[in-house]
Amino acid sequence: MEAPGRCRALPVPLVKMAASPPPPCPARCAPPPRHAPKQDGGAGDRRFRKRQFRPQARWGSGGGAMAEEAARRAVAELPLLRAAAGPRDREGWAPRLKEEYRALIQYVENNKRADNDWFRLESNAEGTRWFGKCWYIHELLKYEFAIEFDIPVTYPSTAPEIAIPELDGKTAKMYRGGKICLSDHFKPLWARNVPKFGLAHLMALGLGPWLAVEIPDLVAKGIIQHKEK
Repeated sequence: MEAPGRCRALPVPLVKMAASPPPPCPARCAPPPRHAPKQDGGAGDRRFRKRQFRPQARWGSGGGAMAEEAARRAVAELPLLRAAAGPRDREGWAPRLKEEYRALIQYVENNKRADNDWFRLESNAEGTRWFGKCWYIHELLKYEFAIEFDIPVTYPSTAPEIAIPELDGKTAKMYRGGKICLSDHFKPLWARNVPKFGLAHLMALGLGPWLAVEIPDLVAKGIIQHKEK
């Protein structure tokens, strides 16, 4: 007999509970994307930024890379040419020349609005020989040069070769006769855009970046001097 006044403990059956899934991981615990940089600002983060986002200079110096980028922005504002005629095509060459003049005028006007006027060009009556002048401002001094080039018979498939006779033999990036040596990527770029690229594009993507690299280097080496000195 149990003592009066005492509660009897009832047996509790054992119930096997189903295992509940773990709570979802909060967003802040989610693993970072596979290619995302670390957020701790450590050495790994710096290495990632350097590898992924550092601009690649294609013109041999930082100034040249900036000049190339500026040239690409300028080209984006130029009209693209349509006529695929060269100087051997008498009927098609006249419409092509009109497009060339229109693009050159547009380029000069854009440069003036941006306070970056840097060349003048004119041609003979047939539009097969071009000449003029270009200039480059370095350390507040203006260096001016005469330029000239002929239109190849295979134009526009082949880009003209711009010559600066005054600099002939003064830089390694120049062929005999003062013809400038353009970067390795210029010819493939021109070939991919035939017949859309013309003389205005040649000046913007060819001569402009070349001057931005070579003139400061020639001045620093004392090879050329300002005419007022």
